[in-house]
Amino acid sequence: MITGQFPIARFETLETPFYYYDMAVLTDTLRAVNKERSEVEGPMAPFAVHYAVKACSTPAVLQTIAQAGLGADCVSGGEVRAAIEAGFNADKIVFAGVAKSDREIRYALEQGIFCFNVESMEELEVISSLASEMGVRARVCLRVNPNINAHTHDKITTGLSENKFGIPMRFLNEAVALCYRLPAIDFLGLHFHIGSQITDMTPFVHLAERINELVAEVEQMTCKDPDGKAVQPVVRHINVGGGLGILYEHPNHFPIPDFKAYFDTWRSHLHLRADQQVHCELGRSIVAQCGNLITRVLYVKKGENKQFAIVDAGMNDLIRPAMYGAFHRVENITHPEKEEQLYDIVGPVCESSDVFVENYRIAAVQRGDLLAMRSAGAYGETMASQYNLRRLPGHVIS
Repeated sequence: MITGQFPIARFETLETPFYYYDMAVLTDTLRAVNKERSEVEGPMAPFAVHYAVKACSTPAVLQTIAQAGLGADCVSGGEVRAAIEAGFNADKIVFAGVAKSDREIRYALEQGIFCFNVESMEELEVISSLASEMGVRARVCLRVNPNINAHTHDKITTGLSENKFGIPMRFLNEAVALCYRLPAIDFLGLHFHIGSQITDMTPFVHLAERINELVAEVEQMTCKDPDGKAVQPVVRHINVGGGLGILYEHPNHFPIPDFKAYFDTWRSHLHLRADQQVHCELGRSIVAQCGNLITRVLYVKKGENKQFAIVDAGMNDLIRPAMYGAFHRVENITHPEKEEQLYDIVGPVCESSDVFVENYRIAAVQRGDLLAMRSAGAYGETMASQYNLRRLPGHVIS
């Protein structure tokens, strides 16, 4: 499969910058996810995949993902609402986040979501209290901080002991015991997430080994229910999080991530029983390659030592390069046939960090040319802002 075909004539009639979503790429990606997650070996049931809504919340994208049968991974009440409005079944929605407000918790309970991924014992007590007031029970998985290095960018690493996420391993038994003591909590299992843009499966292997240890430890406990009766915990749901990365350098020839390697890693290394369900929360790997930021060249400026292609998209439209030093392939889609020249491709925002790529070879550009910043479907439009009072970018669906 080769991507990278753009409806240039249509683009010329639109005000830039805007996000362009190639729904054929998204559909092919979802088909690949559903195929690989359902390749059952041994006692393992198909994976329950919850799409990470924070990656891209454009309504048409959400609706397409919901229609493919995936669940939703949400980190705010607003995301829970967007998922439900897009057609996701409430019983396939998980709600994570370190700072869920009372209003958000109540809304999620009203909707009957599948479970809360709980990140502290304080949160457990609040959820139980609110559920009791409402006369319902809250299903929870405990998010554990496994202290595993994902070997990715430090701003998207989430599983180290110094990160704010999850319950430290040494408090896990105490948190499980609290689940059984609280009157309105149903303990389902354990949740993990170690980071994002992971392309080497080794960190996932390490996580699987840690999960095996922690599940065995939890199931050896004896807890007491609210009436003081002894209860043996059972971990029936294991949520391994997301984190699968993509190849930003080669979106045209490798638009679909290696889902087979990802799912096979869990199949090979998790010690599972027939009564256990594995969940994962894929975001970037589902939507990144279907999205492109389309921008227009405003000026070609000769510097003393450099040549600048100044475009009308800024760091407010696509913040990943400025925030993470992230790379996005840039293509001249108006004149792809021209001989390449070297540019710094920069935006109009009044910040020195408003640079998309430096010393970059691209087909020679001129004022008015359209450029495509590739693999921008994840954490592109969803992170856009109006900094410098610039308008938010629009979006176009193929």
